[in-house]
Amino acid sequence: MKRVSTLFLKIAVILMGIPVLALCLFLVPELAEYTVELYPNMTYMKVLVFLFFYVTAIPFYIALYQAFKLVGFIDKNIAFSELSVRALKNIKNCAITISMLYVVGMPLLYLMAEMDDAPGIIVIGLVIIFASMVIAVFAAVLQKLLKNAIDIKSENDLTV
Repeated sequence: MKRVSTLFLKIAVILMGIPVLALCLFLVPELAEYTVELYPNMTYMKVLVFLFFYVTAIPFYIALYQAFKLVGFIDKNIAFSELSVRALKNIKNCAITISMLYVVGMPLLYLMAEMDDAPGIIVIGLVIIFASMVIAVFAAVLQKLLKNAIDIKSENDLTV
């Protein structure tokens, strides 16, 4: 039963990466071309759009890899280890990085929304910022709880 649930989690982690990969391959080039159409005198905006979205995809995939490793630790029955704490710390740092990158890139999203008269772009950016922060807080709480559990376990091992 346990193998089935961890296999399901691994498949879920992989499935979370597929839409972002599809967006990076298909939507980002279209968005970059559209940005050049909106701002024909600012052709460097195309590079900024590519850079912004591809750089923010890097920490996302690092966090997904860490989540995949974490599920692997659970599968190997070493969930209560420093490796798991480190994986949660990396997930937290990646989520914070994604939030900060979107905060820094918000003027780019604002320019696109202003020219196209589409405030939904800003809302999508804000949702990504807040979702990343929620993931960062959740990972930090889990990291702290896991660290405390490991400390208690090591104290119990020493007393017995």
